[in-house]
Amino acid sequence: MDFQASLDYLYGLQRFGVKLGLENMQALKSRLPLLQEPFPCVHVAGTNGKGSVSVLLAEMLKHSGLRVGLYTSPHLHCFTERIRIDGEPIDHNELASIAETIRQVAVKIPVTFFEATTAIALLAFKKHQVDIAVIETGLGGRLDATNIIEPQLCLITPISLDHSEHLGGTLAEIGGEKAGIIKSGVPIVVGKQEPEVAEVILAAADNQGAAVCLAARDYNWQGDHGALSVTVGDSHFDGLTCTLAGAHQLDNFAQAVAAATQLREQGVAITDAAIRKAGRTVTWPGRLEWWRGARQVLLDVSHNQAGITCLANYLEEQKISRVHLVVGLSGERDPLETLMPLVKFAAAIYAVPVSCGLSVPTTRIVEWAEQQRLPVSGHVTAGEGFAAALKGARHKDLVVVCGSLYLVAELRQKLEEGELSVDLETADFP
Repeated sequence: MDFQASLDYLYGLQRFGVKLGLENMQALKSRLPLLQEPFPCVHVAGTNGKGSVSVLLAEMLKHSGLRVGLYTSPHLHCFTERIRIDGEPIDHNELASIAETIRQVAVKIPVTFFEATTAIALLAFKKHQVDIAVIETGLGGRLDATNIIEPQLCLITPISLDHSEHLGGTLAEIGGEKAGIIKSGVPIVVGKQEPEVAEVILAAADNQGAAVCLAARDYNWQGDHGALSVTVGDSHFDGLTCTLAGAHQLDNFAQAVAAATQLREQGVAITDAAIRKAGRTVTWPGRLEWWRGARQVLLDVSHNQAGITCLANYLEEQKISRVHLVVGLSGERDPLETLMPLVKFAAAIYAVPVSCGLSVPTTRIVEWAEQQRLPVSGHVTAGEGFAAALKGARHKDLVVVCGSLYLVAELRQKLEEGELSVDLETADFP
């Protein structure tokens, strides 16, 4: 099986849909001896920020001279971005080889796309003999395919309402699902949470005898992106910098520092220099990303109310008042619940479809915008909507793309390949 055939095989598994539960993974594990051997890893769950925290922690580990595996999802442009060794995506031929192994052993096991991908990642990390891997959950935690691992540290990033059809309709219910990654005696670092979520997580940790390092109680940060201080227990880090935009990324950076401190207490050799360097070298495309660094087009994968609120807060911090919003929503998300934080910034809305997976009809976004008395237009493709936004934006108006990672990925790819273009010479204003 070559690379394209491996992708065809994996995407073909999407016919099984989303299936929460560990039965298939346990069946795969029983047929793959390598998966039966534990290896050092960190497990990361949450609603928002888990990818950023994972990438930041992986950078700290890498700069400490360790061989690091990183598993995140979904990807922006290429499937192999999901599985990285020392920051580099897995080789195409290696992916094809491991995918063929999964295909052969999965006979009569109805593995899903994410289950097969997770098994590939774990096999790759074992074959590369990584010193440690950072593994992000896909959906939830308790019944997530990644929950067959035996981590030495768990992390839970901020939890908000999302994927309620799978995880529950309240924050407490979702928090309970995410807390399902907590293992007996395994320490856990918990990011900022609503009180009802923190209560559920702390109770789960107490039940498992897991020591908790909790944001605002056991670790704190102060400062800004250029001069950040983080305190974790008796450890203090001054003069840190973080290249990821948005105040929420400082929360994420602090949680990664707290995780690094916990790992050091377990004997993992993470240096202060590596922690400092990680904040300068980390990249995470599509997250409050100014296209080509010019302040004219802002790409952000925010797709739920908590993420959209972070985007709105960033626009506020940057004193940005007029934006042309290119918006597409995935799944069954409600524009009213998701997009309201952006209303006061919107000069116009350009409703577009999301080309990957289930897309919220553009008519629903148009109806919502009309109810808010915002200028709005519906478009057949994301490219058409983006081009209309560029044309409609006056000098010093910004174009913001948000609502779905898949939408950002599509338009970013078109920009990369020159199918869409932005006149960056007009974007030199502050």
